Amino acid sequence: MFYRYHDSPIGRLFLSGDDKGLQQLLMDVPRHPWNIGEDWQFAARQFDDVCLQLDEYFAGRRRRFDLRLSPQGTVFQQSVWKALQAIPYGQTSFYSRLAEQIGKPKAVRAVGTANGANPISVIIPCHRVIGRDGSLTGYAGGLQRKAQLLALEGASFPEQALLSL
Repeated sequence: MFYRYHDSPIGRLFLSGDDKGLQQLLMDVPRHPWNIGEDWQFAARQFDDVCLQLDEYFAGRRRRFDLRLSPQGTVFQQSVWKALQAIPYGQTSFYSRLAEQIGKPKAVRAVGTANGANPISVIIPCHRVIGRDGSLTGYAGGLQRKAQLLALEGASFPEQALLSL
């Protein structure tokens, strides 16, 4: 496994992965420290393309990522993460809609849990999932970052959703 850090407008990011692809893109959140395995190596150039595409995204010049991803999770989680990737740039969805899309309409809470377990934030856009009423629901990176990402993409959500931040 390789790892690397990348500075971004939403704070320092932690990247990790192997030859199969990117496995993690984590935000700096005190309650979720980054765990680096003893045998992991600092990435010299392994994530250059990831960093370039992230920089383009944050500069407003990239709407879709073209990267090899290898998130580790259950079959159910994988199906949710794939559905997240189908949410277009600048648009939002709801947990219930995602549950319907993966053919599990009664699994709304499980979809929310899988969304929260997304190991590749920003690129697998879990920030695009909001409450049915337009509220900014939980986000592992914090609601302020979620609002920042949605605003960057030009997604619409009620202004009162920002008042609670």
